[in-house]
Amino acid sequence: MAEDITRQSVLFPDLFRRPVVVKFDQRHGSCDGGAILLKACDERLGLTERLAACISDGRQAGKVEHTIRDLVRQRLFAIACGYVDCNDSARLAQDPIHKLLLGRDPLTGAALASQPTLSRFENAPRRADLYRMGEELAQSVIERHRKRLGRSKVEHITIDLDPTDDPTHGGQQLTFFNGHYGSWCYLPVAGFLTFNREAEQYLFCYVLRAGNAPAKQGAIGILARVIKRLRAAFPKARILVRLDGGFGGPELLDFLEDEAKVDYIIGMAENKVLKRRARRRMGRARRLSKRRGRTANVFGETRYAAKSWKGRKRRVLIKAEVVRLEGREPRDNERFVVTNLKGSARHLYKKVYCGRGMIENRIKELHHGLEIDRTSCTSFLANQLRVLLTAAAYVLMQELRLSACGSESATAQVSTLRERLLKLGVWVERSVRRIVLHLPQSFPYLCDWLRIARSVGAVPA
Repeated sequence: MAEDITRQSVLFPDLFRRPVVVKFDQRHGSCDGGAILLKACDERLGLTERLAACISDGRQAGKVEHTIRDLVRQRLFAIACGYVDCNDSARLAQDPIHKLLLGRDPLTGAALASQPTLSRFENAPRRADLYRMGEELAQSVIERHRKRLGRSKVEHITIDLDPTDDPTHGGQQLTFFNGHYGSWCYLPVAGFLTFNREAEQYLFCYVLRAGNAPAKQGAIGILARVIKRLRAAFPKARILVRLDGGFGGPELLDFLEDEAKVDYIIGMAENKVLKRRARRRMGRARRLSKRRGRTANVFGETRYAAKSWKGRKRRVLIKAEVVRLEGREPRDNERFVVTNLKGSARHLYKKVYCGRGMIENRIKELHHGLEIDRTSCTSFLANQLRVLLTAAAYVLMQELRLSACGSESATAQVSTLRERLLKLGVWVERSVRRIVLHLPQSFPYLCDWLRIARSVGAVPA
């Protein structure tokens, strides 16, 4: 296939003053010249090395052509560069940059693994392997920020968990119809960490679950493991757990209250008792909205004990709101949040709880920037491996964005980072002494690229 592609050409006879011939014949060229930055980020984190060590290799040693580490790196770097399907490996097999990312000679090195090899790799890991990979992903993220920020300088850490839908369109294992999302899907949960109220939320876990799983399934296990690791890395930090209403339940609340130096703020579903206690505030909100002619809200709180809480009263924040939109009838919008934090109800709801909305942007990046929902394998475990590798690719992209601090790309989304920094035409030259990557002199983001390269370990040549 590679031979046929490189010999294809087209002619534009009348587009310019002279005919223009386009030939795909540059064997030593690639369109992913900037991806060497990903390799530098990976070396800093040691991420692919740690993930590969989690997978047991049951193949016959004498027949192994591609190591587990190479297969992990090939898939992860390809996903980060926008090649989410194993089928893309057919055209990338001889790509000099992708061979270089695996530590092979970019010009004469062995070809990358084929699609059948990658498919066998995706279906090989066992449940225990995937569990260890998830643990190593979280540990890599925590260690990176411990080195960046220091053990004693982190005062606040926020843990956010959020479920999201992963629509399925085939016969995948454990895919079920979910009435809330109105589709057949998986229901994965994503976990993020925020350090010292920074603007970025860092992904530390992505767990695939059955489509009919309750939102709170597995939440206590995830929180218990990450809190233990955060305690070891940042002993002085106070931890805040911030969740939406689907995670609320007596078991989770009891678990969080038994943990030392852990605060929580968690959404609650409405019920008759809470609606009755919010009645006066709703009346005030209606009067305010009618007088002002726009949306109005009133905040308050109450001490409340659900039956399942066994008489244990907790602080519940109340937001009584009337939503008024042009051309529509006013609509009541009551919200309830349970918390052990101190402070005014308005501040805690608007500044602390509503801050969890930022992780929606991170989840959108995972879906639209890296297509983490490309879970088309029949096996559930194979799909879990796919989302873990995609999550690891996102961790590298977040490291790339962190390294861009002070540049135009510091707040860019994953897809923009890829277009600006990775998708660079390159001609690869190799001599006995070194490898030279010839990139375009007219590159618009040259300053950003050089700044990031120096940040991840490059030196002036």
